[in-house]
Amino acid sequence: MRDIIARVRVAIPLDLPEIQLCGDECRSCSLKLVEFMRAELDNWEARLDAGEKPGLADLSRLERTARKVHAALEKNGLPVIRQE
Repeated sequence: MRDIIARVRVAIPLDLPEIQLCGDECRSCSLKLVEFMRAELDNWEARLDAGEKPGLADLSRLERTARKVHAALEKNGLPVIRQE
């Protein structure tokens, strides 16, 4: 889980200023997507620090969510990093 979190933090620009998140074209709200993803990652990090052990479904759900957010941000023209 920590590996997935680290990869998502690299691939998705979670620290971009609001002005850069809201560009000319907006098919989905980049600001809300980034805030949501940041909250999900922070939540999981806190849960892991508290000793919670994620299951396969948790890993799959986080990865699927991150992929969808990544794709939406890419469509909005934000600087995302492609990872295979």
